[in-house]
Amino acid sequence: MTRLCICKMCSCGRHRCTHKPTALYKKASQTNVLSEYSEKYPAYKGHTRPKSLKPQLQYKAHQDMMDGTTTFRMDYIPYPVTRRPERQQVVYKPKSGEIDLGTTYNQDFNPYDVTPFVPTRPKERIYTKNAKLDTIPTYKEDFRQWEISRRELTKPDTTYQPPAEKFGNFTTFQDDFVHRGLVPRESYKPSNVAKLSDAPLENLTSNKLSYVPHALEARYFKPPEEYKPSNVPFQDLTTHRQDYQGLPSQLPKSYKPEAVKVGSSKPFQSSTEFRDHFQQWPVSLRQMQKSVEYQSPTGHMDLTTTSQTDYIKHQIQPFVSAKPFSLPTKSSRPFQGNTTMRDDFQPWVAQRQSVIRKQEEIQRASGKMEDLTTFRAHFIQHEAQPSLSFKPQNAPLRTDAPLQNETMYRSEFTPKRISMCPASFESPPGFVFENCDDQGHRFFRKTSSADRMETPKEMALTA
Repeated sequence: MTRLCICKMCSCGRHRCTHKPTALYKKASQTNVLSEYSEKYPAYKGHTRPKSLKPQLQYKAHQDMMDGTTTFRMDYIPYPVTRRPERQQVVYKPKSGEIDLGTTYNQDFNPYDVTPFVPTRPKERIYTKNAKLDTIPTYKEDFRQWEISRRELTKPDTTYQPPAEKFGNFTTFQDDFVHRGLVPRESYKPSNVAKLSDAPLENLTSNKLSYVPHALEARYFKPPEEYKPSNVPFQDLTTHRQDYQGLPSQLPKSYKPEAVKVGSSKPFQSSTEFRDHFQQWPVSLRQMQKSVEYQSPTGHMDLTTTSQTDYIKHQIQPFVSAKPFSLPTKSSRPFQGNTTMRDDFQPWVAQRQSVIRKQEEIQRASGKMEDLTTFRAHFIQHEAQPSLSFKPQNAPLRTDAPLQNETMYRSEFTPKRISMCPASFESPPGFVFENCDDQGHRFFRKTSSADRMETPKEMALTA
């Protein structure tokens, strides 16, 4: 085929003819909107859109009448209900026999000698002065004492009389609790006694008995190879250099206006619209109002008030306070220090119970202490043998065999010839431009000398 398009001439897959409709590729008034997709995939005729099987969201009201019966009304069966029988209360019957009035307090109480209480508060210090106070307060000058008679007490005059009978109320704890005394518990803790062995310590291990040291081979040192640069020149050709076609163009011009200083040789006109059209009116000064001088009244001033003229004084009895008089706290009678505790409680002679201790199993020595411990008595000193280190030496493993530097890349790689895509040129070598079709494809005709031409290795780029 001697007639080819750029789309078929491209071998790298990055070049394509433009399919955009322009003024050159028009047929009458219709624009060409054909694309590669519409060429390969034509539209089917007679194809309808599938109907949706999704139900429509429409509310369907229930048109029948509502039945008032429920499952509770249909299944409920009433049962006869009777009154719950009441529980009869048991009649209290007092216990027969005498009550033991002994308590744990009376049995176990140990009285101690109590010293009198010593207050920690320091004694009150009274600061007195020899000078006489001659000042009279305002209370004594202004206060007028009234003659008030003492009010009689409505409280009956009764004196406290201690009960003559003995206090006989007991608690349920005193009635039901039976004291059984102290019971010492047995200790299940094992004895803290070290178990000594007479056998000497064996310092032989399986590692010391079974280990056989082996001699290591000498390390192989490989001599470093000298660097040899390659004779093949470096291929610095990139895809940008291959595919980029520099187009001749001019530098963009700046549309920014030049910064020229605006100036004028005409003199400055100092006249303004305000100065030209303003009419000045005559303005008079503001008149100040004089203040009236104060003149004091010459007549007599009446100092009477409405309270003095209209107030009528009434005769009222003096106010009697309802607050009772404060009675003296001190009494001349002797203090009654007797209480029910002192009268009813009789201290018994009791001895303090000794602490329960376990009998010592080891008898303490009565003589002088010897400076001999169990370690010194039973320790047998052995000759210390230096421990051998089984850690391998930190030496790199080397061998005398040379390094095999042959790889699959070196043995199987075959350099290929770099071919340039003919569609990257503006005029492909060996082809002559023929025409363009309505779709925008550019067709080139192959010449007879194209088979004998080779693709140039380098390409001149224009900036």
